[in-house]
Amino acid sequence: MISVIVPTLNSEADLAHCLAALVSAAAEGVVREVIVVDGGSSDSTERVADAAGCDWCEVKGPRSERLAAGAQASRRGEWLLFLPADTVLEASWHHEVQNFIERAERAGSADKTAAAFKLRFEAFGMGARVSEFMAVVRSRFLGMPDGSQGLLISRRFYQSLGGYRPLREMEDLDLVKRIGGRRLVFLRSGAVCSGRGSERGQSDGLISGFRKSVARFCVNTLRLPPKALLKLHG
Repeated sequence: MISVIVPTLNSEADLAHCLAALVSAAAEGVVREVIVVDGGSSDSTERVADAAGCDWCEVKGPRSERLAAGAQASRRGEWLLFLPADTVLEASWHHEVQNFIERAERAGSADKTAAAFKLRFEAFGMGARVSEFMAVVRSRFLGMPDGSQGLLISRRFYQSLGGYRPLREMEDLDLVKRIGGRRLVFLRSGAVCSGRGSERGQSDGLISGFRKSVARFCVNTLRLPPKALLKLHG
């Protein structure tokens, strides 16, 4: 039913946890294949993916190109789940996803509906809770989830939208803008993010993180195109 695409870059530590959360879904036939698309890791990311039985391919480019390559390489699922390596789906997530897919197929809306998970952070403290609250506001009221929440979309709908564009950053917001907030469903199941930024190999610095937050605010609230903001950043 689902092909899972996981982009990686020096993601050894987080990838094992991410894949472990998919085991139950694979055992029940919900997950048909997992494709790990790597950007040239120097750690044991490939060994972890191989031990878990994932399909492996290398694309030394930005994350957007890896996501697009993973979708193109997938063969067995009619639905695509794009999932960051540093995100772990909560237990029993696949039951809700299965119900969502079955309802979309019965209603004839599979080619015009997508879904994202509820963002949670594994860190304790007020900062993490505030970030979760802001993610709810951004998702529910602006219809703009980010890539850390995962994206579930039918292959037909994904292809009709033109897939991921080759952007250096904010490829997730670029795609959900084309999906449109009214065609997004937000699931109750959580996507727990470590916040370590393992897909890039390191966490964002203070200045970099602030710059990205401002950029995402402009895309979300001011409805500026991601390509224009990337040009301003150089």
